[in-house]
Amino acid sequence: MTDRAEEIFCAALEVTSLEDRAAFVRASCGDNVELRAAVEGMLGVQPAVESFFQRSMPANVPDISRAATNGVILSDGLEDEGKHIGPYKLLQKVGEGGCGVVYLAEQQAPVRRRVALKVIKLGMDTKRVIARFEAERQALALMDHPHIARVLDAGATDKGRPYFVMELVRGVKITRYCDEHCLDLRQRLKLFIQVCNAIQHAHQKGIVHRDIKPSNILVTNQDGVPMPKVIDFGIAKATSGELLTEKTIFTAFEQFVGTPAYMSPEQMGNVDVDTRSDIYSLGVLLYELLTGKTPFEQNELLQSGLDQMRRTLREREPHRPSVKLEGLGRDELTETASLRRVEPRKLKSLLTGDLDWIVMKALEKDRSLRYQTANGLGVDAQHYLNNEPVVARPPNRLYRFRKLVRRNKALFAMVGAVSVALILGFGTSSWLFVKEREARRQQVLLREDAERARASESRRRIEAEASAKIAEAAVLIARKKVGEADRLLEAVEISSIQPSLEAASVFRDLGCWNVTQGRWEQAADRFLKKQRLADAVDTSDLTDSATRDLPAIAIALLVANHVDDYHRLIQDAAIRFAKTDNPIAAEHVLKISTYLPNESASLAALEPLERVAEKSLVNGQNDNESQCMLAWRALAVSMYYYRLGNFSSAMQWSRRCLDYQDAAATRTAMTHEVLAMAEHRLNPAKGAAELEAARAIVDTKFPDHKIDVSGIGNDASGFWNDWITALQLYQEADREIHREVVQKKD
Repeated sequence: MTDRAEEIFCAALEVTSLEDRAAFVRASCGDNVELRAAVEGMLGVQPAVESFFQRSMPANVPDISRAATNGVILSDGLEDEGKHIGPYKLLQKVGEGGCGVVYLAEQQAPVRRRVALKVIKLGMDTKRVIARFEAERQALALMDHPHIARVLDAGATDKGRPYFVMELVRGVKITRYCDEHCLDLRQRLKLFIQVCNAIQHAHQKGIVHRDIKPSNILVTNQDGVPMPKVIDFGIAKATSGELLTEKTIFTAFEQFVGTPAYMSPEQMGNVDVDTRSDIYSLGVLLYELLTGKTPFEQNELLQSGLDQMRRTLREREPHRPSVKLEGLGRDELTETASLRRVEPRKLKSLLTGDLDWIVMKALEKDRSLRYQTANGLGVDAQHYLNNEPVVARPPNRLYRFRKLVRRNKALFAMVGAVSVALILGFGTSSWLFVKEREARRQQVLLREDAERARASESRRRIEAEASAKIAEAAVLIARKKVGEADRLLEAVEISSIQPSLEAASVFRDLGCWNVTQGRWEQAADRFLKKQRLADAVDTSDLTDSATRDLPAIAIALLVANHVDDYHRLIQDAAIRFAKTDNPIAAEHVLKISTYLPNESASLAALEPLERVAEKSLVNGQNDNESQCMLAWRALAVSMYYYRLGNFSSAMQWSRRCLDYQDAAATRTAMTHEVLAMAEHRLNPAKGAAELEAARAIVDTKFPDHKIDVSGIGNDASGFWNDWITALQLYQEADREIHREVVQKKD
C-alpha cells in the first residue's frame, strides 16, 4: 500500500492543474478508499514539507542546514537570488515540476554564460525521484543533436541533492510558437520534421523519450530561423530493456508514465514500451499542429477514470484530422484556420488525403502498423511537401498519376495542348498533312518526356528504398546488430541517399565497426560516404563538429592505401576551414594534414590555421579548456612546424606538449616521435632516447609493430586512430634515424 501510494503521489505532482490532479487521483485509486485517503493526505502536507525544508535549520545540524559555496554558508533556500551551487549563481526560478525545480543560473567559471540548472526539490529526494532525475541526466548526456537540449555539467549540492546543468533554451512550446507566428501548414511540417530527426537521434542512442508533448518541445529563434529543441527526458528509458539507472522509475503495474493525451495504447498496459511509442506521441503532436486539438482531450481522459481511459486509448479509433475540424464550432474553426493563414474550407481540403493518412498511420493502435522509425515519419512528411507519393497512402494508379501530374504540370499542360491541336487538325482536311507531321513530332517529344518521367520516378523509388534501408540500419545499430546493418547498406549507392546527419551517423558507426573487424577497404568506403553525406548538410566552419571525425577518416584511408582520397580529404578541409577562428577545428585540420610529408605550397596554405591554434595557446585563451585539449593542440602545432622544416620550433612545442599535466599515452608517444625526428635533424647524434621512449609506449599495443586494433577501445589511453598514428610516426622516425646511422657507418 505504501509503495503504491508513493507512486501515485509522485505521478500526481506532475499534473499541474489542481482540478486535473484530483481527477487523476480518483481515476488511479478507483474504489480503494484507503489508498485514495493516503495519497490525498500526502498531497495535502506537500506544501508544508516544502516550506519546512526551505527554512534555515539550526546551526548545530550542519549536514542539513548548510551548504558551503565559495566560502559562504547558505541555508538550503535555493529560491533566493544570488545563491550558489558550485560555480553556478542562481538568478531566478523559471520552472517547477512535481519533483524538480529549474533555475536560470549564471556559470562563473571556467566560462561566464547563462544556463538552466535543474535540482531535485526539497523533501522530494526519495529513491524513486532521485532515480528518475538521474535517468533524465544520463539520457541527455548520451545525445549530441542540434535539436536536443545539451547537458553541460552535473553534480550534487553539499547536502547531496543531485542537479544537472543544461543548455539554456529561451523558447516557447511548439504549438504556441506556431500559433503566435501564424505559421502555415508547410512551415509547421518543416518544424515537425526537425523534431522527428531529433527523436530519431535519441532512438539511435537507445533512448525512448516516452513523454513527447508540446511543452517538451521548445522553439527559439536563431538568426531569424525557428529552431526546435526537445527537452525533459525525465521519464526516458533505454530501448535495451534496462532502465537508465539501476533503480525503479515509476514502472509499477498500471502506473502512468507520460501525459495521457499523448500516451500510446501500450503505455496503458503491461506491454513493454519501445521506440514506436514515441512514434504515436509524434502522431498526436502532428495532429495538434494541424488541427489545434489532440485526438482525445486531456480533461476528458483524466475525468473518465482509469478503466475508461485505458479502453479509450486501446480501443477507440480517433477521428481523422479533417473530420476533427467538422466537429469544431464556426468561430473556433475560423480562428483555427486563420492561425494557419488559410480559409476554413481550404484547411479541411489540405488535411484530407495525404496528411490524414500520415497522421493515422502514426496513431495506429497496433504498433507494428505504425511507422517503425521517427525518420520514416519525417521522410513521409517531407514527401508530402515535395508532392511525392507518401508511404502511408494505400498505393493505387490514380493516386500516383495525380501526384505525377502535380509534379509535372508543364508537361501535362503541353500534352493537353497537343491533344487540342490534333483534334482541330483532323477537323480540317486542308491541314491534314501538316497536322499529321506535327503530331508525329509531338509524339517523339512526348515519348522522350515520358521516358524522362519514368527515369525520375525510378530515381525517386530508389531514393525512397535507400532512405528506408538507412532507417532500418539505424535500428539494427541501436540493437547492436552492426554486422547486419553493414550488409544491408553494402550495395546502396551513395547517389541514392538523401544527405542527412542521421545517415552520416549510420555510416560513421559502420566505418568504426569495420575498423574493429580489420576490414580497412570497407571502413574507408563507409567513412568516405559519411563525409560526403555530412558535408552536404553541415556547411558550418564556426564549430568543431564538422572536423570531429577527420582524424579517424584520414587514418582509415591511409591504412587502406587510399592515398589519393587522403590528399583530396586534406585539401578540401584546408580550403573549407581556411578562415575558421575555432582552435579545435584548426587543430584537427593541422593534425590530419601532417600525417605524411606535404608539399611546401600545401603547408603554406595551412598557416592561417596554425596561427589560430597557436594564438589560443599563447594569448591566455586556454582557461576554458582542459589540459588534454591544450596538449593535443600543442602537438598539432609541433607537427606542422616539423613538416615545414622549422625543427627548433617543432622541438619547442613538443616539449611544451609534454609539460601539460594530462598525459594520454598516444599523444605522449607521438610527441616523443616528433621530438626525436626534430632533434635528429638538428643533430644526427640525438633523438635516439626520445625514439626509445616512444617505442616503450607503442609496444604496449603493437608489440610486433603491425596494425591490429581488434583489442583497442576508445578509452582514456587513446582512440584506435591515435594509436595507429603513433605507430606510423614511430616507423617514420625509426627509418629516419636508422638511415642516418647506416649512412654514417658507410
